[in-house]
Formats: sequence, structure tokens, C-alpha cells
Amino acid sequence: MQLEIMPKKKRLSAGRVPLILFLCQMISALDVPLDSKLLEDLVQPPTITQQSPKDYIVDPRENIVIQCEAQGKPPPSFSWTQNGTHFDIDKDPLVTMKAGSGTLIINIMSEGKAETYEGVYQCTARNERGAAISNNIVVRPSRSPLWTKEKLEPITLRSGQSLVLPCRPPIGLPPAIIFWMDNSFQRLPQSERVSQGLNGDLYFSNVLPEDSREDYICYARFNHTQTIQQKQPISVKVILAKSSRERPPTFLTPQGNASNKEELRGNVLSLECIAEGLPTPIIYWIKEDGTLPINRTFYRNFQKTLQITQVSEADSGKYQCIAKNALGVIHHTISVTVKAAPYWIMAPQNLVLSPGEDGALICRANGNPKPRISWLSNGVPIEIAPDDPSRKINGDTIIFSSVQERSSAVYQCNASNEYGYLLGNAFVNVLAEPPRILTSENTLYQVIANRPALLDCAFFGSPLPTIEWFKGTKGSALREDTYVLHENGTLEIPVAQKDSTGTYTCVARNKLGMAKNEVHLEIKDPTRIIKQPEYAVVQRGSTVSFECKVKHDHTLIPTVIWLKDNGELPSDGRFTVDKDQLVVADVSDNDGGTYTCLANTTLDNVSASAVLSVVAPTPTPAPIYDVPNPPFDLELTDQLDKSVQLSWTPGDDNNSPITKFIIEYEDAMHEAGLWHHQTEVPGTQTTAQLKLSPYVNYSFRVMAENSLGRSLPSEASEQYLTKAAEPDKNPMTVEGLGSEPDNLVITWQPLNGFESNGPGLQYKVSWRQKDGDDEWTSVVVANVSKYIVSGTPTFVPYLIKVQALNDVGFAPEPAVIMGHSGEDLPMVAPGNVHVTVVNSTLAEVHWDPVPLKSVRGHLQGYRIYYWTDQNSSKRNRRHIEKKILTFQGSKTHGMLPGLEPFSHYTLNVRVVNGKGEGPASPDRVFHTPEGVPSAPSSLKIVNPTLDSLTLEWDPPSHPNGILTEYTLKYQPINSTHELGPLVDLKIPANKTRWTLKNLNFSTRYKFYFYAQTSAGSGSQITEEAVTTVDEAGILPPDVGAGKAMASRQVDIATQGWFIGLMCAVALLILILLIVCFIRRNKGGKYPVKEKEDAHPDPEIQPMKEDDGTFGEYSDAEDHKPLKKGSRTPSDRTVKKEDSDDSLVDYGEGVNGQFNEDGSFIGQYSGKKEKEPAEGNESSEAPSPVNAMNSFV
Repeated sequence: MQLEIMPKKKRLSAGRVPLILFLCQMISALDVPLDSKLLEDLVQPPTITQQSPKDYIVDPRENIVIQCEAQGKPPPSFSWTQNGTHFDIDKDPLVTMKAGSGTLIINIMSEGKAETYEGVYQCTARNERGAAISNNIVVRPSRSPLWTKEKLEPITLRSGQSLVLPCRPPIGLPPAIIFWMDNSFQRLPQSERVSQGLNGDLYFSNVLPEDSREDYICYARFNHTQTIQQKQPISVKVILAKSSRERPPTFLTPQGNASNKEELRGNVLSLECIAEGLPTPIIYWIKEDGTLPINRTFYRNFQKTLQITQVSEADSGKYQCIAKNALGVIHHTISVTVKAAPYWIMAPQNLVLSPGEDGALICRANGNPKPRISWLSNGVPIEIAPDDPSRKINGDTIIFSSVQERSSAVYQCNASNEYGYLLGNAFVNVLAEPPRILTSENTLYQVIANRPALLDCAFFGSPLPTIEWFKGTKGSALREDTYVLHENGTLEIPVAQKDSTGTYTCVARNKLGMAKNEVHLEIKDPTRIIKQPEYAVVQRGSTVSFECKVKHDHTLIPTVIWLKDNGELPSDGRFTVDKDQLVVADVSDNDGGTYTCLANTTLDNVSASAVLSVVAPTPTPAPIYDVPNPPFDLELTDQLDKSVQLSWTPGDDNNSPITKFIIEYEDAMHEAGLWHHQTEVPGTQTTAQLKLSPYVNYSFRVMAENSLGRSLPSEASEQYLTKAAEPDKNPMTVEGLGSEPDNLVITWQPLNGFESNGPGLQYKVSWRQKDGDDEWTSVVVANVSKYIVSGTPTFVPYLIKVQALNDVGFAPEPAVIMGHSGEDLPMVAPGNVHVTVVNSTLAEVHWDPVPLKSVRGHLQGYRIYYWTDQNSSKRNRRHIEKKILTFQGSKTHGMLPGLEPFSHYTLNVRVVNGKGEGPASPDRVFHTPEGVPSAPSSLKIVNPTLDSLTLEWDPPSHPNGILTEYTLKYQPINSTHELGPLVDLKIPANKTRWTLKNLNFSTRYKFYFYAQTSAGSGSQITEEAVTTVDEAGILPPDVGAGKAMASRQVDIATQGWFIGLMCAVALLILILLIVCFIRRNKGGKYPVKEKEDAHPDPEIQPMKEDDGTFGEYSDAEDHKPLKKGSRTPSDRTVKKEDSDDSLVDYGEGVNGQFNEDGSFIGQYSGKKEKEPAEGNESSEAPSPVNAMNSFV
């Protein structure tokens, strides 16, 4: 069986894995921990831990270092072969082996040549348990040959013609990076018309007169040796033709109608088509019988180059490039075949077994063509290796049965085809060891409440021990429903509580024995700030205090630190820190800012901040004086290279003593008309010794200042020109950032003319890779602020420096800063994405981080796209809305809040860098459980009768699950608004209408209505309604024969027809009164409304609604006002208010009533409650009847 000290999180299993499953699963890598005290008696076969690359190109100017590091116990010894034969390093004085390892150091810097040691090397690490071997390491020195000398004739052609400028760089190792520049080291501009091909040639689809120049230079950069070779300049002269004849496209490269391309799996497939024509053709790409992969396809060189990253066998096929202009279209077909060097499907993994156990080594690889699998034992082909009866070879699998200690060995699996090979080492180590627990005994863990607690139990044993945890001295093993048991033995308590405190015992068992260890857990209260500092505004000179009271666990000792603007407090006696507060005395303007109280314990910390604003004290009136008059009679004396003395005569101080003089200067050479501050001197001084800078044409002026302000400037002094000198400073804000994946843009803030110190300002720009021993590459550029280094590898750190120089000399040595070459889009999608649904609106997403090397830029975080699956009808109405959540940094999990219950979701994860997003992970689908529903969309009561009401409703707009039933509760409301007994009724979920019978007549009821799912009850909706009255005294229909009921006497003043009649009469009387009033005042020039406004009658003013209630008459016996909102129409629905423009406002509604004797007992009101029987929902205007009463 397999023995592991496991780093990954896993639920522990009590049983063993059967052998057939064991052979089918991938065995994770395993090392025996070499603890000097606990495991000093264990042995382990060698394992290669570090080696040089298979294709190892070395710098011929430096010593050759061929790496070979290995671990094992006892420590392994090392030997080498060169070109297949033993390499005796003792016979070569230039070759030494690094102590304690197998790394070779070949000293060619003192003598010897790198070419002498060119060849194939292989390292063997051996101890008593076996031998591990390295890859075949092919060592070759880099080469950067010069261009062959050639005489290049000037090229003359007419505008509109095509042109190809050949580069033909020398063949180097590794191949050179090609770019075209001019004599000033400036990149030649490229476009759809002019571009560089993959072979380095410069192609012109058609030439223009502005293409004429004598310095077309092809450069070859050999990165390994940091050298640049230059081709002889090519001269091109374009003669302007009287008329350029347009022509359809033809291909400059590739030739013909079709071509073939072969590429290896995992590489970048680059296809190129460059066409000439007039006007300039545009290039398009398609894949015949297929589509281009979206996330791996990139277009370079103005669409002329198609690149597909991480190419695979599926990318084989025919690709077509199309060149098109106004006169025609041409096509070229490129047949692509993708081959593959061997790649692992399952690499062999180390195997630790106990005597008598079974196991297997599995080696599976794929490639195109299919690779051949061969096995070696301790570096020797297994066919001629010593026989082992426990070993059986079955193609790509070695099966071990009943192993013994002599079965220990290191096996090598070699998978090879014509494009390469893979070599994997895996040892079989046979050990018999009882369990050992490596965690220290009686370790004390202290954790803040409501945070996770992790209790360690590192273990070792062979066979693999099983781990169990116990709490206290008694009880059963801890289970996974409350705890998380990790593969490495760690016990996790996800949310530790006070009752988690106690002693925990870890027990490790295998067939050879048992070991246990106790650890202790204490749960502490979190530290809290119960009184936080508060924002304060104080006047200068006053005192302010900030309070900060901290509550903490009594066993922890907190330290409280005060910060100002995230820094230390000023070392000033005005700042006093007591136990719970900070006091600042004699506050000044500089004291303004953010003050933070930071409370720390050994387990946690909290902070709180407040802002202090300082304002000026209330000013006191001052005598009216004036600012000084300007100084005059300026004179320059003692004129030296870097100093001069300035003197002046003060002007009148205008009754307020001069406190200081301000001296300014103008640089007439660089910034004419712009004055800068030079210095200040006390008001008692009339001379100043001024320090000067080189190469400046100075003029000076002086201003005087008193308590009232500053004078006007004096007249300017005579001019004084200082001598030039070398710059005394270098550019600031030097940065190195790439704008493209293959360049480094170095920028800086140029020196201004004043800082140049002399004529001819230039900059020396230097750079080299940070993680390498390359020498500095430098160029001198004009007075600009940017330089672009081309042909750099993607996202590599560079050391950069920019030094200023002028005609006199160089500035001091500049500081070295670090930058990065350009970023590219990430290449790999996050893997192992899985979703854990926390509840109906929350899910947690986990993913594996992508390898940092594949990010190809600054890792900014991970971005989750997620969306709900729409049905077909919804999808036709609108696009699926995808939501995005971004998690900063290297987080590997995140929470998705605000999900819709009972929904199907899909998500994927992408890594983000400064360039953009990488490819998306495969979509993951998850489902949210049911939640409680929203309230029913509407509820209305219709068809009121003497003893029944009918309820109609719309289902909830958000059911959040499958509705199981509706619950209706209702109770009567008496005349004093007291609630009667509550009736609870369950209604099937498929109903939208229900009739309640056997209700009391003329009774108000209040209803509470809500829906339910399996998750619980939703929000309720309420409504009120009234049963009708039997106006004619007729028996209700449910009264049977032989039963009599006395007719009910009804007050006529409460009947609608009577109220309407009275309102009509009142309106008629009001109109008559208005007509009489107008006739009485005949000849007036103003309307009645203005008279009313001029002499308001307090009797007719609307009632105030400050208390939120409306006056309303109820009956002759009860004059209590109704509670706000207690009366609603019987057919009212819970919807938006209707328009206020209603006939009710003009007398149809009733706010007052008439008694039986005809006397009016109503009350005027700005608004009135709506009568349920009338069913009006709009707000009402003042009643005309009330208006009539106000006239009376």
C-alpha cells in the first residue's frame, strides 16, 4: 500500500483501497521526511531534485555549470557520462564537482574553450537503495556570428511599386531577434503597408516618396550573449510617378496558391501572408471546415500573421489567408500538421511499500507519432537488469507482488518518438515502520472565537497509518459532520466556539503499532473597540481629545497604539496618550489629519479612526494699514560662477513693519517671463548672497511683506549669465513597463532647461535582465522622455537606469530601478473549479491557482462569470445577463452573494493580469435550493354580501421554489378598532380565488395572506373589507323555513342615496349663494378668490395632518377618530394610488353625515377617509357641504 505524508485536504477513509482500484488511480509523489531526530534510521533511494535543461545553451565567455542535485539517505554519490561514455572528471583539471552535489563546474574563463566541452552529458546519483539518472543534457555554446560583408547597391523605384528589403541574418545559437532601425536607433514605423516578415525581411506592399531614406538597417539581437549585429545600411530612393497604376493583390510571401506547415504540440503556430498591391491589400484569415479557437488565436503584424498558442492535434487542418483590395481578391491555403513530442498522461510516482504488500508503477505518455515506452532499473535497461521475482512488466506498468526489502530500487521510464523523449525516475522503497507522530506533545493552540482552529498531527508509518481524533479522556472518534479531517492528519474546527476548548488526542494506527499525541485548545474572546474616536473640528490653539475604549479577553494583554495619517505620532509634548484617550494640546494647522487607534493582542487586532479638522480662530478687527511699497534700486555685486550678491533699497512700510523680503528669479534663456522663488530674508536685511545654477541667464526682483500682505514686485535687476557645467541630477520617475509582450518601454521625467546645466542635453539609457549575469546594454538618446527596447521576452524583470549628460559631461551615477517587459494575456485557465452551495442565495467557489509562469504578467486576481440559465422564451426576449465578481490577488476561493433561490446557475473562472483576462475554465453548473416566497403580487376583495367575501389574488412574483399552499388569517374589527379572534385557513397552492362564508353582516374584517414553499412562509400581504348591510330587512338567504329574524332598523343618515341627495342640495345652495354674492358686488375688479385670500376664515382652513390622522365621523355614539390607514375600500387592491382627479372630490364621497333630524354633523377636512361601500381610492377635495357650513 501507499505511504504518504499528505499535503492536500481530504476526508479520511477508514478502509483500504482494493488493489484493482489502486492500479487505476494516479499515485501522488511521496518523500520520506528526513527528520534528523525522529527518522534518522530510515533510508530512501536517490531522487533527482534539480538538473540543467535538456537543450543547454551556455555563454562561451563564462564558466559552464551543469546542474545535478539529488536527495536520498544515505546521501547519494554522483557520476557522469559524456557522449555515452564515463566522464572521468579527475583527469581534467578544468572540471570540478560541487561539494555535496553532482553539479559540474567547467572553468573555461581561465583557459580552455567552450567548444571543447560540447556534447551530451548524463548524471547518475546512487546509494545502497538504487540509482537515479538525469536527462541527457546537450551542452552547446551560444554563437553570435557577424554578417558577411556585402556591397549593397542603392535601390531606386517609382512610387506605387512593391519592394522587399532582405535581411538574411547570420545563423546563430539561439536564433537572433530581428528588427529594423535607422542610424539614430529609432524603430522604423510599420503599418498595413510596411511590415517585417517572420524571416526578418522588410516588405512594402507599395512605396511612397516618404519611404526614401539612406539608412534602412537590419539589426540582429542575440539575447544569450547580449550582443547586437548590424547589417550594412540599405539606401532606397522613391521617384514620384506622374500616375500610379492601381493593381490587384499578389502574395510576396508565401509563394503560389498553397503551402505546408508543420508544428509541435504546445508550441505557438505562426502563419504568415504578406501581399503587395495598390491600394494596400487587407489580410483576412479563416480555417477551412472549422473555426479558429477564440481564446488562443491572436493576430499580429497588422493581421498578416496568425498565431495560435498551445497548439494541439485538433488545430491541424487547412488555413486560408485572403488578401483583398478594391481591384481583386486572392487566396493562399496553408496545410497545417501538428506533431507531438511525448507528453505525460501519467508519470511514474515514488512508491513506499511495507514488506509483503503489492503495488504498481504506471508510466503512460502520448505523442504523435505514438511514443515507445521502455523501462530501466537503476539506470540499466530492465532487460539486462538483475531479476526481481516480485516484479512483472506489462507494457507501461510494472506490477509488484509481495515485495521484500531487496525489491527497493529506482526505476526509469523512457517515452520517446522522433520529436523528443521523456525520462521519469520513480523509486520503490520497502519499509516496515510503526506509526510515529511528529507534532510536539502538549502543544497549546490559542484561537479567537468564531474563527477556524487547526490542530496539527504530522505522522509517518509504513503501512500508511489511519488517523483518528478524540476530545477529552472519553468519547468516540470525532466525525466529519462537525469537523474537517485533513489528509495530513490536521483536525480543523471551521468555527471555533467557547465549548471547543479542551484537550484533543490524535491517534495513528497501522498493523505494526499505534502512536498518540495530545494537544490543547483555548478559545479567546475577540478584541473590540467599544468606544471609538469621533470626528472633531477645533480652532487653532485649543485642546482636543479622542477616546478609544477597548474590550478584550482577560487572559490577553492588549497594546494600544495611536497613529496619525498611518504614521507615528509627532514627538511633541503636546501629544499625551492615556489609557483610553489621546489628548492634543495647543492644536496647530499641522495637527489636522486622520488619527487611528490600533489595539493589538498576540492573536488579533482591531482599529478605528477619526479625522481632526483645524480652523482659524475668530479674527479680531485690526487697524487699517497697507502693504509695503515695492523695493527699488536693485544691484548685483560679487559676481561668481555659482553665486552673486543682490542688494536693494526698501520701499515705505505703510505703518506696518516689514517682516521679510521675497526674492524671485527669471531664466531668460529657458523660461522667459516665468518667475520662480529664490529665497527669503528677514525684513531688517537689504542684501542677500544668492546661490546660482550653471548655464542660466538670471534676472532678479524683490517683494516686501508685512502683516497686511505682500508688495508689488520691484523692477527687474540686470541680467547675469552663469557658465555651463555637467548635470548635477538625473531624471526622476524612471519606469520600465512593456506596451507589447515583446518590448520594454523605458520612460522618465526629463530635466527642464534650468536643470540641464548646459547645452546638448541627452540621456544614456541602460538596461539588463535582473535574473541573469548579462552586461548592461546602453544607448544615448536625444532630449526625449521614452525609449523602447524591442525583442524582449514576455514579462521578464529588468534593471534600468537613465543618466543625464550634456556637452560638458555626465551627471552622477543614476539609481537602478526595476521594471518589467510587456505583459501578455494569461495562457492557462484555473483548474479544479468546484462550487459549494451555502444556502439559497449564497455559494462558495474554489479553484486551483494557475502557475505563475503562465500568468505572463502581474497577477491582479481571478474573475468569476456567472449567470442563471434562461428558458427558451426568455432567451428570445433578451440576452442572458452575466454577472462578474473579481477577487484580488492570489485568492483561490470566493463567495457569490445575492443568488436567486431555486435557480440553475452556470459559472466559469478566469485569471486576470494587467493585459486582460486569460481563457475561461470549463463551465460549472450548480443549483440553489428553495427559499421562502415573496408576498402575493396582489390581493383584492370582491363581491361583498351579507355574510360572505370573495378574495382574489395573484401568485408571488418571486415564488423562489414550488408553492405548497397559501395561509389566510382574518379577524373582525369592532367599532372601537379592537381586533377579534384570529381564524387560520390553509388554501391549496393552485387556487387564486376563495370565498369566505358565514361572516357577520356589516362587519369590518382584516385579512393576512401569505404563500409557503418547503423552505418556509413568505412575506404577508394585508387587506381590510366590510360585509354589506341588509337595508330592506329581508331575511338572509341561508335562513331556513320556520325561522324568523327581525328586520334591522337602519339609520337613513348613513345611506348612500340620502347622502348623495344632501350633497346635491348643498351644492345647489352654494351656487345660489355665490351668484348672490357676485351680484351684490357688481362692478368689482377682483375675483372672489382674492377676497378669500385677503380675509381668510379660520373656520374653513384644512386640518393639519401633523399627527398623521384624519378627522372622521363614525356614529352618534362614538366620536373617536379612526387610526391612520384603518379604513380601506372593500374592493381595494395593494397597488399604486389612483389619480387624485375623481368625482369623489366634488361631492360623491362623504366626510360628514346628516342626522335623522336633518342637522349636519360633518367636519371640514383637507382629506378624508374613503367609505368602504363606495369603493373610491383617490384623495378627496373639501366637501361642498362643509364649504356651505362655513358660509353659514
